[in-house]
Amino acid sequence: MSVQEGWTGRFYEDFTEGDIYPHPLGRTVTKTDNIYMTLLTQNTNPIHFDDYYSENTEFGKPLVDSTFTLALVTGQSVTDISQNAMANLGWDNIKLPKPVFEGDTIYSYSEVTGLRESKSRPNVGIVNVRTYGYNQRAEIVISFDRTMMVYKKSHAPDQRNELLEEVLKQQKQ
Repeated sequence: MSVQEGWTGRFYEDFTEGDIYPHPLGRTVTKTDNIYMTLLTQNTNPIHFDDYYSENTEFGKPLVDSTFTLALVTGQSVTDISQNAMANLGWDNIKLPKPVFEGDTIYSYSEVTGLRESKSRPNVGIVNVRTYGYNQRAEIVISFDRTMMVYKKSHAPDQRNELLEEVLKQQKQ
């Protein structure tokens, strides 16, 4: 039996400016998601949690809290973009061109827009991406620029392979 390496994400050296990464998982937004996010963030705008109020707006139904959309699409990108990030440096130019509603399914992709060596940390590089989230109607619902420090392969923290080898060794005994 041999242990096969699983997907561990991209390291700084794996990025190329202009590459596009379609993120593999979509997510259908639920009413519970929307209510939890408004409670967690203390967002008191009734358009997110009051059905009667929302019915009387131009949308006719509750809007999903936009910070949930930002968090969801950022999370969808982690496996491809920031699995090996040392730190996020910022989100910029966040745009919300279409509303998200409960029941919408959100998908996303990112494009690498810039790369550079870190001037202060030789173990990481700076990666810039533009990420887009879109719904089941192929409408862009969010876009943003994100900058992060991503580990170089030779400097990444242990990926637990040594620990797995020890576990397998113990199982054989």
